[in-house]
Amino acid sequence: MSEWNRLSHFNNPFGFMGFKHDDVMTSVKLIPKPKEPLLLPKPGGGCVTCAVVAGAGILNGSKNGKEIDAHDYVFRMNGAITKGYEEDVGGRTSVYVHTAHSITSSPYTLRGYGYKNVPNDEGIKYVMIPEGIRDFNWLKGLLKGERIGEGLYKNRRPRTYYAGQYNKTRFYVLHQDFLRYVRNRFIKSRGLLSPHWAIVRPTNGAFTLFLALHTCDTVSAYGFMTEDYSKYSNYYYEKIKKRVIFYANHDYLMEKDLWKSLHNTKILKLYQRTNSEQEPEKEN
Repeated sequence: MSEWNRLSHFNNPFGFMGFKHDDVMTSVKLIPKPKEPLLLPKPGGGCVTCAVVAGAGILNGSKNGKEIDAHDYVFRMNGAITKGYEEDVGGRTSVYVHTAHSITSSPYTLRGYGYKNVPNDEGIKYVMIPEGIRDFNWLKGLLKGERIGEGLYKNRRPRTYYAGQYNKTRFYVLHQDFLRYVRNRFIKSRGLLSPHWAIVRPTNGAFTLFLALHTCDTVSAYGFMTEDYSKYSNYYYEKIKKRVIFYANHDYLMEKDLWKSLHNTKILKLYQRTNSEQEPEKEN
């Protein structure tokens, strides 16, 4: 109860404000304690290298695929399309980060680009960001192997969305304290002072990148927003250039500046396009 009371002071996804105890804690109590760390040590020792691959259009024509796949671990999130785009974004996925919304919506919104299901490499580890009550409903159905009994995803079977690779020993849930730490320490947007403050939070890509920074020795970031973002399409899988969309719940420009700062201080390596590389297709 002390933990419930503490986290009830923070809005979602950073806490349980506005939720009913039983709706949340029934699901939370089902989450198994990890039997192994998210990433295993490198055989024989040495630095663990990780690539974190987001979806920005800067990767279109980048030919970074082999470089990405050469890392010890590859993190992806949301609509992680690789089939047909391996030359630019690679084909391996070691860790896939998602919400209930992203894992259910991607097969519909991205099917025109060839997306069929989440990455399902052998031994893949799935990490969930619990951002709202629908995620706790999802967790309950997933962890119990049942249909969801209520809410937005009522009657859906969560285990069918993991392409046969769901395994409770390789499934993790990010803690609300970690999500809040990422926001408060690094991405405390001025949008938190606006009337719509309650919906403002870092992107799933930001949470994934910080997860990698906390579990890897060296991190390279691909497909994240850079200074010249307007030159590229919104996503790498779009053949016709489309403008980058800014949603009110994320501070994209603040994140962009943060990635550049972390790159300049050698905390991570950010992929940035050079003038000699192939120019993206012109906007239709």
